[in-house]
Amino acid sequence: MLLTRLRPRQQDHSIRRSGGFTLIEMLITVAIIGILAAIAIPGYQRYVERSLRADAQAGLNIAAGQLERCYTRSYSYAKCDITADSPEGSYEISYKPDGKVGFLITATTGRDDGCDKALTLDGQGNREPAECW
Repeated sequence: MLLTRLRPRQQDHSIRRSGGFTLIEMLITVAIIGILAAIAIPGYQRYVERSLRADAQAGLNIAAGQLERCYTRSYSYAKCDITADSPEGSYEISYKPDGKVGFLITATTGRDDGCDKALTLDGQGNREPAECW
């Protein structure tokens, strides 16, 4: 009879790593996302404000051009009828004839564009408020 020595089986004590995330890994990920969002969101809001103001500026310049073309035909700003929207439709453009400077065009919106006042442009090219132009 052949005696064989039986070896005791070695137990596999290595811990298998599960396929999920640990709580620490999730907390680190959430913290990183929070930091990136805190940096990115204010920058994005400033970008949106600038793009809205650019829409108002374009609308004011288009309206001024229409008024000048009308003035060359009729020699009066009071007889002019202009379209009253900005190119993207974010602002309502209105104008009134002004004896001192020719006309005053105003762009108003209900959205928050970073400016507390309406943007205006007059017949002499004066723009108000200056910090929004």
